[in-house]
Amino acid sequence: MKPIWIVDDDQSIRFVLEKALAREDLAVRSFTNPRDVLTALEDDVPQVLVSDIRMPGGSGIELLTKVKQKHPELQVIIMTAYSDLDSAVSAFQGGAFEYLPKPFDVPKAVELIRRALDESMRESVRDERLAEMPEMLGQAPAMQDVFRAIGRLSQSIVTVLITGESGSGKELVAQALHKHSPRATGPFVAINTAAIPKDLLESELFGHERGAFTGAQTTRRGRFEQADGGTLFLDEIGDMPFDLQTRLLRVLSDGQFYRVGGHNPMRSNVRVIAATHQNLEDRVKQGVFREDLFHRLNVIRLRLPALRERQEDVPALAKFFLQKSAKELGVEAKRITEAALSRMMQFDFPGNVRQLENICHWLTVMAPAQSIEPKDLPPELQPLVPQAASAASQPAVAMATTAAFVPAPPLHEAVSAAEPTRDATDLAVSSPDAHAEPATGVDASSSRWLVDLERESRSLLLAGEPQVWDILTRKFEAQLIHTALDLTRGRRIEAAQKLGIGRNTITRKIQELGLDD
Repeated sequence: MKPIWIVDDDQSIRFVLEKALAREDLAVRSFTNPRDVLTALEDDVPQVLVSDIRMPGGSGIELLTKVKQKHPELQVIIMTAYSDLDSAVSAFQGGAFEYLPKPFDVPKAVELIRRALDESMRESVRDERLAEMPEMLGQAPAMQDVFRAIGRLSQSIVTVLITGESGSGKELVAQALHKHSPRATGPFVAINTAAIPKDLLESELFGHERGAFTGAQTTRRGRFEQADGGTLFLDEIGDMPFDLQTRLLRVLSDGQFYRVGGHNPMRSNVRVIAATHQNLEDRVKQGVFREDLFHRLNVIRLRLPALRERQEDVPALAKFFLQKSAKELGVEAKRITEAALSRMMQFDFPGNVRQLENICHWLTVMAPAQSIEPKDLPPELQPLVPQAASAASQPAVAMATTAAFVPAPPLHEAVSAAEPTRDATDLAVSSPDAHAEPATGVDASSSRWLVDLERESRSLLLAGEPQVWDILTRKFEAQLIHTALDLTRGRRIEAAQKLGIGRNTITRKIQELGLDD
């Protein structure tokens, strides 16, 4: 394991941490200023970096920013005096693992560094696993059948038809078929035949000559020419216009076609892989898909299972997509708890793997902590609460957040129906401990605010406002944070604790919502 680096201009701080970590058999290297650290980073990287904020020759925040640019996976702990708390919050936003307030308790400091070390080791293991991650994931028997089929087809260039629901990964299978075929060195060209207007699809597939139609100012090569020597993937083939199916059949039959407006025959040596979420046999019976084209495409058929048929693959896919999203966004990858994974595995995922990937991307951005709990999952993965039970057991604030997902009466009716023996104003706003001992004594303005919110939501929905969710969410969050700060007399950390969110989250929200003004 690499050493821990300590950066502080205070000799006593360095001495105390060096001795404490030495007793834990941990190697330490000390620095007095950020410049020396940046120089040392050119040759080596620590396991964990512990840095003060205020030092001669540069600040710890600036050091954090530069370190994270070069080594985003490095765990950094920022030391700060209590008066520097705002700077510490900025450190969290810059990617710090944690902050250590001065003066600190030495055993707690060592414990914090130990946690950073453990996280660093987990990151190393995750990075290794990610580097070794196969192009496709799946331990379920249905996916193993797909993998075996790809293996059997690895030395073939036969036409393949991939079927499966939208979002199940059909293009990924097509890419794998190409990658493991004799045409792997050639191009892989994909086109979604359902996403291109009928008038343009012919030109996209076969190209056009200059002057073939209005706007055709230059000659253009179509996808068949672009894929020459490689693979052409025709996605959503079941939606191809009927007249174009005849031209496609001719190309598949003899490899010959004409550009739009052209008179000279073109030839292209292309392997075609097609995919569809529709039942082509039914499309043939309906007379909207050519039977001879169907038989030409249906040489080898691969059926890709829906995600609900391979739920045992959800944990591995979720962890992979969280790593992928974090890498794309340049942030630390979040961990997902077993309880959250269990909740995910109970969901049907109508959008299949694509929906799971989108959810993981949402969690990377929106989950408030590094560890994802069931409560952090998006609304569609939360259990539905029966209307009667929710009205009887939840405070009015909770009703405002769930009204979009379960049928509920207007907010002001829910408030009065929740507990008729109490004044409605007592239920208007509750502290995070409301489930144990509901807050009382809130003034009538809170109740009026809920009524106004309900009226505004109706007005925006009836007006067809496209940003209604964002508008009302911002207003609700602002009111909730304002109430928490009022109860804690402006103490942000205490307010964050009451709300069940992190210090950096409440600071970011205050800035985003303009509550500092």
